[in-house]
Amino acid sequence: MQPQSELTIPTSQHDEPPDETYQGPQPEATEIPPNPANPRGIIQFLTIIGQIEGHILLPPTNKATKYEHVIPQLVACAENPEIDGLLILLNTMGGDVEAGLAIAELIAHLGKPTVSLVLGGGHSIGVPLAVSATYSFIAPTATMTIHPIRINGTVVGAPQTYDYFSKTQDRVLDFVTAHSKITPARLNALMMDTQHLAQDVGSLLIGQDAVKEGLIDKIGGLHDAMEKLYSLIEERPREKCRCSEN
Repeated sequence: MQPQSELTIPTSQHDEPPDETYQGPQPEATEIPPNPANPRGIIQFLTIIGQIEGHILLPPTNKATKYEHVIPQLVACAENPEIDGLLILLNTMGGDVEAGLAIAELIAHLGKPTVSLVLGGGHSIGVPLAVSATYSFIAPTATMTIHPIRINGTVVGAPQTYDYFSKTQDRVLDFVTAHSKITPARLNALMMDTQHLAQDVGSLLIGQDAVKEGLIDKIGGLHDAMEKLYSLIEERPREKCRCSEN
């Protein structure tokens, strides 16, 4: 018994030529097409909330921002060529001075456009964090407390202790005045004011007051902060991704 040959269907000479625009099988309707990159730039968000935790652990009931978590995020943001700008959202009561200054220094020297937005409050060491960005905003109802350096626990009553407090205070003053429009004399006057805070020395600035004093650049909200960051990104030429050079 001879094997059957394959069945062939003759094509008509009048068949239309294949469509040259045919691109092969199309993806199923359930597949999600890849999202193109934002043409205005890729923004990374950083939230600094609660209390800035330093070398000593805070109680688990405290809302805290841990510097060992934030610092790697900032380094990754600076290293990633796909990220064009950083938006910092602040609602902090302050906290550890050295941890706060470490984070502020990284933001100030990130090498990319940065914008900060004070929501709720940016108190104590939150002031250097707010002014560390390229441009700063504060919500109309947000507050900022400026007061001298303080410490909890046992204090040695010696001249060296006073010198330590004075030098630490100068570190904060120098950073804030270098990254804002307030003068050192005015900042020191607000810090040593005895008329505003009932149980402490210092001043409380609400929204527009912080702008008038030169600490914050402008009153605004989330939309204003994002639009400003996009404009800063547009002014700065975008770096080429290393993978595109291959």
